[in-house]
Amino acid sequence: MATPHPTRDAAAAAGDTRLKILEATMKRNQYRPDALIEVLHKAQEIYGFLSPDLLVRIARSLHLPPSRVYGVATFYHFFSLVPQGAHTCTICLGTACYVRGASELIARAEDVAGIAAGHTTPDGKLSLASVRCIGACGIAPAVVIDGNVTGHMTSDDVAAQVAALLSAPELLGS
Repeated sequence: MATPHPTRDAAAAAGDTRLKILEATMKRNQYRPDALIEVLHKAQEIYGFLSPDLLVRIARSLHLPPSRVYGVATFYHFFSLVPQGAHTCTICLGTACYVRGASELIARAEDVAGIAAGHTTPDGKLSLASVRCIGACGIAPAVVIDGNVTGHMTSDDVAAQVAALLSAPELLGS
C-alpha cells in the first residue's frame, strides 16, 4: 500500500493539474534519467520555480540522487529555486558586455529597483539578475527583459526599462 504524500494529496484535492502535467512529461520520456533537463524545464514552466520538494519528487521519479537533480538545477542559470517576480531583467556580464559597460548597467538597475541582482522586489513586480553570458556579444552590452534580448543598452536605457516595469499596472489574475 502506498504511503500518503501530503503535498501531492493536497494538490490533487485542490484540483491542481500541474502535477499531472509533470507526470505526463516524465512518462513520455519513460522516466529516463537523461530526460532530467527537459523535465526540469517543464516543471519550472508549470510551477514558476523549482522548490526543494519538487526537486526531490523529480529525483525519485527519474531514479536519480537528489544531489544530482539539485546540481543540474543550480548549474544552469535558466532554472530558479525561488519564486520570480512578474517581470525579469537579466543583465549580461560576459566579457564583451562587461568591457562595454555592463557593470554600470547593473548598478543603475539595482539603484532604480532598490534591490541587488539576484533578488526580487518586495512587491513581487521585478526580479533582477546577472548572468555570465547570453551569447549576444555582437550587440553588447545586452539585457534580457521578460525574455526579450535588447542590445547596445545604456544605463539610461536600463533605468527607463526598470522604472517602466515597476510602474506597470498589475494584470488581473497575476
